[in-house]
Amino acid sequence: MASDPEFMDYVLDQARGAGGISGRRMFGEYALYCDGKVVGFVCDNRLFLKPLPAAVGLVDAPEFAPPYPGAKLYLALDGELDDGDLVARLVRVVADALPAPKPKVKRPRKG
Repeated sequence: MASDPEFMDYVLDQARGAGGISGRRMFGEYALYCDGKVVGFVCDNRLFLKPLPAAVGLVDAPEFAPPYPGAKLYLALDGELDDGDLVARLVRVVADALPAPKPKVKRPRKG
């Protein structure tokens, strides 16, 4: 089941306190970005963040699940999603711990 655009809007609203939040539709689901870094996914109307130790430590009873079949385990935020301050803090912690995205290389046009 693909995620609803309304659910993605809710996730973006809850995470807005992290700054630089955006989402991109991918394969019927969404990637969640913070400052240009992929911090997680929204799949089947659930939020999954990269399971970095700094973020996992902020959740009382962390749950892990794959966002899509064959994926590694991610931090699944179901009960925490209604706490916008916590979601924003978790997204910010993950973004801060990730390296900067690699610059895109422009390839010359064939001509």
